[in-house]
Amino acid sequence: MSDSSAPVTLRTVGHIGLGAMGRPIARNFVRGGRSLIVRDADPAAQQQFVDEHPTAVGARGSEDFADCDVVVLVLPTSDIVDSVVLSEDGLLHHLQPGSVIVDMGSSVPTRTQRLAEIAEEKGVRVVDAPVSGGVARAEQGTLAVMAGGDAAVVDGVTPLLQETGSEIIRVGPVGSGHAAKALNNLLAANNVLVAAEALLVGKKFGIDPATLLSVFNAGSGRNQATETKYEKFVLSRTFDSGFAAALMRKDVGIALDLAHDQGISPVLGEAIGKVWNAAVESLEPGVDQMAVVRHLEQVYGVSLDGA
Repeated sequence: MSDSSAPVTLRTVGHIGLGAMGRPIARNFVRGGRSLIVRDADPAAQQQFVDEHPTAVGARGSEDFADCDVVVLVLPTSDIVDSVVLSEDGLLHHLQPGSVIVDMGSSVPTRTQRLAEIAEEKGVRVVDAPVSGGVARAEQGTLAVMAGGDAAVVDGVTPLLQETGSEIIRVGPVGSGHAAKALNNLLAANNVLVAAEALLVGKKFGIDPATLLSVFNAGSGRNQATETKYEKFVLSRTFDSGFAAALMRKDVGIALDLAHDQGISPVLGEAIGKVWNAAVESLEPGVDQMAVVRHLEQVYGVSLDGA
């Protein structure tokens, strides 16, 4: 069993996952003076990061993280996290007692709790520290971080989290960070959808979408989607906010499963889930989250593109 009161050290830090969010997060750690050991499933992405950051060392396998005090994971699903940590040659077979795994991805809260239980048997602590703010804020090092875990362990990794996040919010015990992230994204998914519907109705009536968006952002209807996403990624028709629609669907599903586990059947949440499922199924694979607007344009027979 691990001693949660044992001090956390940050002398050697590993980082696994160099995707859209993982890459800028790792870059922030390097800027903070860390000599990272990095790993990615894509060898080219891993080598590119090492080439661009001379203080980073590319890992050949899990054994190269054996002496890490902390290993940060920025991975897309709980299945991948479990594979990286719990597989036959996973991290738990190599990490030393007293080390810490920090899961900064969007995982299933109950699976994070189970992972922490298994890790504790090996003397390894787990903190879930998912982030919000998107690629832009990741690049700026100003993410919001939702931390779950033993208070002393969260205290120990907070200096590391502060290198990529401007606000570290301690949510509660392990798993609560991932729960908070899923619920946050359920709300964010709703904001994207309701803004799209309002703009499409306005366009059908004859109001210019850019003008109506200005009304929303000057009034009480404004939200993060209208203020930061619609002009840049929808009215521009680029649909490239940096977060996949399939990942948003996954997070909405996690939030709905969490609600059901608490005996709640959220009426609006279920509707959001249905729309997001339909959008992902109808659009081409790999599309950005903002492409959900294109799905609604097809459903309602009206476009925001000015045509």
